[in-house]
Amino acid sequence: MKITTLLASAALLVAITACGKKETPGTTGTTPPAEQGKGRALQIKGSDTMLEVAQAWAETYRTVKPGVKISVGGGGSGGGIAGIINGTVDIATSSRKFTAEETAEAKKHGHDPVEFHVGYDGIAIFVHKDNPIQSISLEQLAQIYGDGGSISKWSDLGVTLPGGGDKIVMVSRQNNSGTYEYFKEAVLHKQNFKMGTLDQNGSKDVVDQVSKTKASIGYSGLSYGKGADVKMVPVIAKAGTAPVPPSIATVLDKTYPISRPLLMYTSGQPQDEAKAYLEWIVSDAGQHVLLELGYPPLRTL
Repeated sequence: MKITTLLASAALLVAITACGKKETPGTTGTTPPAEQGKGRALQIKGSDTMLEVAQAWAETYRTVKPGVKISVGGGGSGGGIAGIINGTVDIATSSRKFTAEETAEAKKHGHDPVEFHVGYDGIAIFVHKDNPIQSISLEQLAQIYGDGGSISKWSDLGVTLPGGGDKIVMVSRQNNSGTYEYFKEAVLHKQNFKMGTLDQNGSKDVVDQVSKTKASIGYSGLSYGKGADVKMVPVIAKAGTAPVPPSIATVLDKTYPISRPLLMYTSGQPQDEAKAYLEWIVSDAGQHVLLELGYPPLRTL
């Protein structure tokens, strides 16, 4: 009887102690991202454009510092930004900037987004390898993809596809993608996309779809054309100017008209392993990883 009473009292004491523990808001009992890698895996998530290089950076860094654990995921820039807002990631990869509304939302949750420029990207225009088109203008792209645009057939561009087929198949990204947002702003001037696009989950998916669809056109990160069975089309910025092929050199010299920075975000200034990792990424060693995968680095190496 006495033993039973003692066991019941002990159980009650444990329950009271557990109820009295306070969790950091938004962490649901996990180690908060503010500790940024201290004794656990760095959580990195976001841009599909950056997924390949983010994974390569993590793998290479583990050879430099074998004890470091880094978890890398995609899902789109919007997913990484949401992770900073909610405090569920240490580092967000993004091919677009935070909006003013997203920054305000993050601060409301106690997170202050800090931006790091880690490389560049060119948005390449992809067509099937058998497509004879030699160049395309920004205005023509807007007429193909923009709501109400006048171009819907390859013959509208003076192009005859071998083997027939004339209706243009528009391949695009989903609307949580930073590439989608950038293309909408830089090429469509913020107008909506036409209905009927084939929206793909990832950057590689766009290129794969174009390679399999003769009448298609798509846009994706420059690095995803490396080794792919597709054709990248030179782009004309405005009437009377020469077409510029997408390449590391033309992105770095700013002659290619559809390019943008690649970004990483932390909540507040990074500390501990997150700080060391970001410093390594922008070093020559980290930038060489970027370059080897076909992404334009921050500087000529």
